Amino acid sequence: MKTKITHHLTEELILGYSAGTLPEAVNLIVATHISLCDHCRAAYEACDAVGGALMDRVEGVDVPESCLAGTMAAIRGARPEPRPAPAPRSTLPAPLQGYLSGGIDGVRWRSVGMGVRQAVLPTSTEATARLLYIPAGTAVPDHGHRGLELTLVLQGAFEDEEGRFARGDIEIADADLDHMPVADVSEDCICLAVTDAPLRFKGWLPRLAQPFLGI
Repeated sequence: MKTKITHHLTEELILGYSAGTLPEAVNLIVATHISLCDHCRAAYEACDAVGGALMDRVEGVDVPESCLAGTMAAIRGARPEPRPAPAPRSTLPAPLQGYLSGGIDGVRWRSVGMGVRQAVLPTSTEATARLLYIPAGTAVPDHGHRGLELTLVLQGAFEDEEGRFARGDIEIADADLDHMPVADVSEDCICLAVTDAPLRFKGWLPRLAQPFLGI
């Protein structure tokens, strides 16, 4: 039975993804959510359709005849990129598989304390993407935000002041939200989290470790 997704992307994020104006890490989490959520995928496709219609109305410009020849030569000379091997488990949706070709079992986790582990993904520097592993029943340290934090559940569920988030749900947090997510006791929780600024931890121990963990 398909999981019912109740927490969705904002219109601004969908528009930014369609227009190609988001940082790589944000693009990744939006694409991953869209791959799981029929509602947001339909909204994205509608944005693309509107964008295509607007492009049809733009007047063309003259370009040198050499442009087409140069483009075709580049295509012929390009090496095809190998397709990533399918993830051995269904935890990772398709957009993530190119970043983790070994699947979830091949992730090199790094402890961040209290049983929570993370793995930072290789993206551009405008924002940071990481996988978070939160053992069942474990709380992430209480924190606020200096910027945007997007958290997408891939396995299990967590609950905080904003409600319960299960597979496919995405939480959008900003400077107005302080929270302490707690993983559901029924299963370990794995999330994809994206931040564009350091978090504001309330406890002294997380603050002490923060520079070493990059969060």
